Amino acid sequence: MRLIFLGPPGSGKGTQAKLLCQRAGLTHIATGDILREAVRQGTPLGLQARGYMDQGQYVPDDLVNAIIAERLSAPDRPEKFVMDGYPRTLAQAQSLDELLHRLDLPLDAVLLLQVSDDEILSRLRGRRVQEQRSDDTEETVRARLKLYHETLPEVIEFYRRKGLLRELSGQGDVETIHRAIRCILGLGGGPCSGA
Repeated sequence: MRLIFLGPPGSGKGTQAKLLCQRAGLTHIATGDILREAVRQGTPLGLQARGYMDQGQYVPDDLVNAIIAERLSAPDRPEKFVMDGYPRTLAQAQSLDELLHRLDLPLDAVLLLQVSDDEILSRLRGRRVQEQRSDDTEETVRARLKLYHETLPEVIEFYRRKGLLRELSGQGDVETIHRAIRCILGLGGGPCSGA
């Protein structure tokens, strides 16, 4: 199974992606984690990416596309995975589509977690305190939400046209959302009410 999780920053897509990977034996590919690690290590890519991330801007498509292409083209590439935090723009979605076609790794579904901006701001205030994340200041979060609303509609429509998009609420407790995801994917795990 190969999946993409879409949603605004703080929608819980990372949490849900990790949980699904643990329980379904998939590999978690999180571009945010990859970029933050590059920043922490001070790699050339990390140094390039840091300025964008600190300002709440997306890292340019070519840099992110190169990271993903490298990961999925490696000899130890995962055959079954969940992507979280990518693609964020139509150009990224098109690049990923071409890459997956070339590698014969078709997607099974794209899950869109829908969460209101007010809920996102509330969640990220809590995450900033708990995880001490410098990229979660309210100003940065608002900038990321603005970018999300500017760029994601094209990505969502791209996957809707391909018949891959599955939408669900990202509000509620983690296990309830996880059950809804499993139901949408046909993985069982309980009744599918409320999905």
